[in-house]
Amino acid sequence: MSSFVVDNSGEVNYQQKVTAIANALSDWQGSFVLVAHVDPDGDALGSSLALKRALDAMGKRTLLPLDAPRYLAFLANEGELSDPIDALPDDCLLVVLDVSDRKRAAGAPTEGAAFIVNIDHHGTNDRFGDLALVEPASAATAQIVKDIIDALPVSWTPEIATPCLTGVLTDTGNFRYANTSPDVLACAGELLEKGVDYAGLTDRLQWRHPDYFKMLGLVMSSVEFAFDGLLVSATITQAMRDEIGDTDDDSNDYVGLIRYAEGTKIAALLKEHDGFTKLSVRTRDDVSAQAICMQLGGGGHVVAAGAKLAVGLEEAKALFIEAARAELVKKNLL
Repeated sequence: MSSFVVDNSGEVNYQQKVTAIANALSDWQGSFVLVAHVDPDGDALGSSLALKRALDAMGKRTLLPLDAPRYLAFLANEGELSDPIDALPDDCLLVVLDVSDRKRAAGAPTEGAAFIVNIDHHGTNDRFGDLALVEPASAATAQIVKDIIDALPVSWTPEIATPCLTGVLTDTGNFRYANTSPDVLACAGELLEKGVDYAGLTDRLQWRHPDYFKMLGLVMSSVEFAFDGLLVSATITQAMRDEIGDTDDDSNDYVGLIRYAEGTKIAALLKEHDGFTKLSVRTRDDVSAQAICMQLGGGGHVVAAGAKLAVGLEEAKALFIEAARAELVKKNLL
């Protein structure tokens, strides 16, 4: 089995890790199971689906147990995604993609694999697995997957490139976020050269179920400001779902909207569930969403993070406000 090559400084560089993982995937004669994080977003689905299609093109036996959110389901062909599995095949190489914490992997257990490859861009990832490529400088896990597929003995097709570009687009906010760099723009350009219908893809990624827009009105009516406008928050309650329907699979769009309120440093969406509350946080100007959410048992990126709090909505909101206050004080904004 391939292993990382260590250079004279004792470090393993990025390209060596890419090559080692590509060799491991190419050499593996058993089955593959690919998993991403719970509540998958465009990067989780896009990076997983791109790598699955590349492995399928190489004649590998793959399984992707992933429940795509409604607004992203168009990316997958019928039968490409499977139901969750309770146990891994004995000969399985498990590929874990875009999972910041092993406990957040969904669709299959992470125990019992013959070999584990961990591919991610979250700085909080503890580098679990037999081969781990964690690159926080990458805007998306799909950007790393693109480099791995480049190193595989497989030809790019529009079908492989489209989900890969989706991961890049969604994790950069269509190149609006601070993680947009010359490297990620070059990556996107190379994927476009593979035949992606860019206009069609970007249009389709904005489609939402009609209930989304009905819920939007209720969410916007819940908007509150705190700390002289430095913090903006909104909520989705069970009563809202009873009235409109369940739109949670694309509700993070709402926090993306309120984050543009003038003067804010922190935006948050709190979603009430039976027995717990989900929190999504976005920040700007060196205020850390990651630090806020880690105080609450979650994690993520510096500018985009989340947490699951085992308390009701009002208690979760109070805990979040205190964590946000601590971060604002730390940054000398309060």
